[in-house]
Amino acid sequence: MTGKGDRQSASPSSFLLIFDGGSKGNPGPSYGSYVVRGPNGKGKKPTRLRFGRGTNNEAEYRTLIAGIEMILRQMQELGIDPGEVKLEVRGDSKLVLNQVSGRWKAKNARMRALRDQAMNLLEPFGSIEYCHQPRSKSVAVLGH
Repeated sequence: MTGKGDRQSASPSSFLLIFDGGSKGNPGPSYGSYVVRGPNGKGKKPTRLRFGRGTNNEAEYRTLIAGIEMILRQMQELGIDPGEVKLEVRGDSKLVLNQVSGRWKAKNARMRALRDQAMNLLEPFGSIEYCHQPRSKSVAVLGH
């Protein structure tokens, strides 16, 4: 699954974002985790988040948004132009991945607002690839 068109780049910088969110109850206390791997391929331990009350899908989106914001901060600190970056986004939420890639519509107003926020953050990237992965792979990387 790919997102917007690939722009050719003189710099082969790439980032990988793996994310997952959930809630205990739906809605209920919500949480998420993400890991970012930068141009050198190394990633830190997963970042753990708590969001308060929300649905599973809201937690997925909030985690994705937090991960994108982290990548944008890292690129700013490193002086990397997002337009020269390939971003790979991996998660087990078909809903989130298909909505941010434009393949599915967001009918719910809350989901649409979160989708729009994520898409606005993704806009500067030169190339984006959205990859659905089995939940077991997300758990192996993120631990939940």
